Amino acid sequence: MQLEKTGNIILQPSQADRVEITFYTDPLCCWSWAFEPQWRRLQYEFQLNIVCRYVMGGLISGWQNFNDPLYSVSRPMQMGPVWYEAGLASGMQIYDKIWVTDPPASSYPACIAVKCAELQSPLAGVKYLRLIREAVMLQGKNIARQDVLISVAQFLADNYPGLLDIERFVQDLTNNDNGIEAFRIDLNEVQNRNITRFPTLIMRSSNKPSIIITGFRPYPVLLDAIKQVTSADHTVQETVSEEVYINYWGNITQREIEEIFPEPANFNKQNL
Repeated sequence: MQLEKTGNIILQPSQADRVEITFYTDPLCCWSWAFEPQWRRLQYEFQLNIVCRYVMGGLISGWQNFNDPLYSVSRPMQMGPVWYEAGLASGMQIYDKIWVTDPPASSYPACIAVKCAELQSPLAGVKYLRLIREAVMLQGKNIARQDVLISVAQFLADNYPGLLDIERFVQDLTNNDNGIEAFRIDLNEVQNRNITRFPTLIMRSSNKPSIIITGFRPYPVLLDAIKQVTSADHTVQETVSEEVYINYWGNITQREIEEIFPEPANFNKQNL
């Protein structure tokens, strides 16, 4: 696994041209992971025109009260087939066996950890969220465990000097309520806006009605939403080669490359 090199840079487009996207998600949401190829493509192609804010949804507080009637899931073992379906539908690699071998007890610890990273900077939060997704979805690590959350933060701090203060992260995660309070704000927003499925995106611009996109959607749906939400003519960033796109993100899956390049010729699995 390599760290993202230049992707997810927090850009500041001009106010008139800017599309603001609020992304409601959860580190344990398999459909958010399945959505990454389309989402990354949108971020790359419209990198000069969009800004994003991530809100953690708290998908699973604990299994004693969890029930998803859409997929008939009320216990960990039943989540595995949902992850398997997400992998088949999207083409994204996903370790669905974790729900048998070492099922996460809750998504709340990972949500809090993302907020602890975000307290240091939005960019730190974005990068940490991606790494924590990879930890569970690709590597089968139980991100409900505190040692896993801290090890991912240490990886981020070691490989991106100056981005994350690991001591402050650990303090906010384990010894004070800073991360919990930040997550509580997110939970209140999710409840107040009646967000019940992840991923959910709300797109806004200065002069157009907001658009809500819920669930796993193909790229043309995102592209159409961008066009509807703003009257500005946006310059789409040209993807000149696979190498440029791989270097932009650093850590990337084959399916994410195939979103732009249907038959990647030079993909190296070391980029994962």
